[in-house]
Amino acid sequence: MCARRFLLVIFLLTMLVVAGAFALFQFGGSVLRKQALPTVPYQAPPPASGPDYVRVENWLNLPDTVPPGPAEWKPEGTPAETLEPRSVAVFYIHPTTYLERDRWNALLGHRESQDRAALFVRSQASAFNADGRIYAPKYRQAAFGAFLDTGENATKALDLAYSDVARAFDRFLAQEPDAPIVLAGHSQGALHLTRLLRDRVGKDAALRSRIVAAYVGGWPVSTAADLPAMGLSACTRPDQARCILSWQSFAEPANTDLVTDVFEGSTGFNGQKRRREDMLCVNPVTGSPAPSSPGQSAGTLVPTDQTLSDATLVPGAVGARCEDGFLLITGRDNELPEFGRFVLFGNNYHVFDYALFWGDIRRDFARRLQAFRNAR
Repeated sequence: MCARRFLLVIFLLTMLVVAGAFALFQFGGSVLRKQALPTVPYQAPPPASGPDYVRVENWLNLPDTVPPGPAEWKPEGTPAETLEPRSVAVFYIHPTTYLERDRWNALLGHRESQDRAALFVRSQASAFNADGRIYAPKYRQAAFGAFLDTGENATKALDLAYSDVARAFDRFLAQEPDAPIVLAGHSQGALHLTRLLRDRVGKDAALRSRIVAAYVGGWPVSTAADLPAMGLSACTRPDQARCILSWQSFAEPANTDLVTDVFEGSTGFNGQKRRREDMLCVNPVTGSPAPSSPGQSAGTLVPTDQTLSDATLVPGAVGARCEDGFLLITGRDNELPEFGRFVLFGNNYHVFDYALFWGDIRRDFARRLQAFRNAR
């Protein structure tokens, strides 16, 4: 697909993905849920039928491919960078791109959803391509409708998706036995990333020592009920390595009830109940919970026209501050960049969690990598 069209597709699809992820909070058992849920029961696939991650075709992005993978994209306005061998292995997990109702998990051969997933890799994982060798697996993602249900079908669909992610991660580690590691994801990808942190990083001190940072974009994390089991602390300063960033973007006036009503009282990874006041928020601009003015921003992906057919990296467009566990954004001269109708209920900018801070995530990665190297 033409590079100039990718933002249009990404933002449209991300809107659908996030709308699905939060539709349960907003609509409960309404018509939307009935229209989006898969129409068949979950059916477990045959044993050992998952993707073989030794095979190149089961990855959306691998380092050093010809032609370059989608994560090699850089927007207009990206500062010139010194070309050096890339030293960091990046494992990125894409969000939901399967919007059909005929099954609970996507087939890897579904062309449309895989093309969409590649576009997400292009706009999000590309933030790490200055010094990162980026691995982005295909996986049998849970369908859009799985996020509208809390029953056994949805649980099994998410578990299957995670099992693929975990096996891809094993292959990633085999390919990168010694390099520093960055972990990143968004939406469904961020959910799987939290489980990967709990199951692998939290239980393996040697692996934990290799983590530069983990970017859990757009998924709530409890500092009390989740972090202790995930093996890494919260990022509290920009010169800190081996820590976790999590943020959920809202403009004011923000209505966050759709998130907090479900988060509050749910069971965390250590068995404790999650509380709103324990929700992790790290500002990607400052690399800490500290606020930032628009002038501090390293760059937002701003659409160049109303069709969202292209984007430019614009510094100084967005300020942000953490409040009650959410990242509240402001614009230069109190005017946020125009993102149109893709802003969700309650001034929820979850659709743009990476786009708002693409340059800042890139800068944050560089700072944490330097801190990681200095600590060795």
